[in-house]
Amino acid sequence: MRYLTLLSLVVVSSLAFAEDALPSADELLGAMDKNLTFQSRRARMTMTVEGRRKRTYDLISYGRGQDDSAMEYLAPARDKGTRMLKLGGDLWLYLPGVDRVQKISGHLLRDGMMGSDLSYEDLMSSAELRRAYTARVVGSDTVDGVACWKIEMKSHDDTVSYPRRVSWVTKDTLIPAKQELYALSGLLLKTWTMSDVKDFPGGRKFPMKMVVVDNVKKESSTTLEFKELEFGHPFEQEVFALRWLERH
Repeated sequence: MRYLTLLSLVVVSSLAFAEDALPSADELLGAMDKNLTFQSRRARMTMTVEGRRKRTYDLISYGRGQDDSAMEYLAPARDKGTRMLKLGGDLWLYLPGVDRVQKISGHLLRDGMMGSDLSYEDLMSSAELRRAYTARVVGSDTVDGVACWKIEMKSHDDTVSYPRRVSWVTKDTLIPAKQELYALSGLLLKTWTMSDVKDFPGGRKFPMKMVVVDNVKKESSTTLEFKELEFGHPFEQEVFALRWLERH
């Protein structure tokens, strides 16, 4: 009987150790990339910017691979028809009020889009984390009572917007419930949370709500809510061309 008791303790201890064993950083980054990146995507979303005053925008966006994306503002009326097109590292903005296309490049890509806490790169890029960062899993933690793996990432070079990231990746969905985004100096630039995770075909999970807080501007936050979301979308019209910007 004493032998069985000791054997049971050994088995239980082994199981507990297995549950607490840390996954590899490569496994976690690969899982996040599988969920968050895509070959093609169409989305209808609402962006709410809160600061000195509250502003709400309705948008439709298209994504193709990691580098190409297009976006159009549907509301409010004063911004309706504003379009953005990103091809590789180049971004063009069409302003219907002046009927003009202007190119945005360099550090301007990291400016807040329409006064929001999301930069053009934040919203219009879909780069794989494994390509941009080296990482290590530092342990387990919780975010709002949800069990997470805590992972620290450092960029391979200084070309990325956020040279250092700390992410809390939920153990059940493998979505980063919370991310802290840092400058090269170590300054905390933004805090990004993701929630309302939804299942999609192919085993993909994706957060339908994201909140970005700018820790530099203070008292400013941007909430992005996906109203419609489709992956593997067959584009009926060619939106990834400059002529799309000025179409009427």
